[in-house]
Amino acid sequence: MSGDNKARSTALAALIILLGTGVVFYFVPRIMVALGDLSPWLAGAFGAAMVLCFFLLFWLRARYQRNREN
Repeated sequence: MSGDNKARSTALAALIILLGTGVVFYFVPRIMVALGDLSPWLAGAFGAAMVLCFFLLFWLRARYQRNREN
C-alpha cells in the first residue's frame, strides 16, 4: 500500500470511529439517567466503561496496524 493510500485509510478509519462513538456518546446521558434510577453506581460504571471503550478501540486499532506491518 502506498503512503498516500495508507494515510487516507488511516484518516478514514479515524473518521468512522469518531463518528460512531459520537453517535454512541449522544445517547450515553439518557442511558445513564435510566440506569441512575436503578443505581447511581451502575450509571457511573456504565459511563466509565463507555469512556474506556473509546480508548480501547483506538488501542486495538493501533495494535492491529502494528501487527499488519510486520
